[in-house]
Amino acid sequence: MRKKAFRVWGSTMSLLKGLPFEPGGDPHVLILGSFPSTLSLEAGAYYANPRNQFWKIMEFHLGIPEASTYREKLAGLKNNNIGIWDVIFSCERQGAMDHAIRNATPNDIPLFLNDHPTVRMVIANGTTAGRYLEQFRLKWPSRVSLHILPSTSPANARTPFSEKLRAWAVMLEAV
Repeated sequence: MRKKAFRVWGSTMSLLKGLPFEPGGDPHVLILGSFPSTLSLEAGAYYANPRNQFWKIMEFHLGIPEASTYREKLAGLKNNNIGIWDVIFSCERQGAMDHAIRNATPNDIPLFLNDHPTVRMVIANGTTAGRYLEQFRLKWPSRVSLHILPSTSPANARTPFSEKLRAWAVMLEAV
């Protein structure tokens, strides 16, 4: 994890750089989070927090074995034409919560969509990702739909897992 620390309001903030697009290939679905958690940045892996329900949802809908390694899970996404990335390229954040994100620099989502003509659906993993995506919506190809789904983050404990499973089934329309 590359970061540059500096002092703000008596606390240390860090300039953080996100993770690269995964798993490669020509996705039909692009799942975009806001920015990786501290655990994910340290592990160099998307959704590394064991309390995050992202991989449980992918296992259920895509038949990815629960005991799979991270690389095997990424291969499962690729086999189902799904890519994962984040809306934010870099930001300052103290802690891991989305509300602590400051000075965000976005990834160029419209350019990515133009360079990947196979993408038909973008899924925002939570309202923060959806809010950041709204700034790009008018700049991306009309073939691409946007779905803002309940966050899989442990911070979204108010939404039951069964409701998340039901909402996330929308991705199956494009895989």
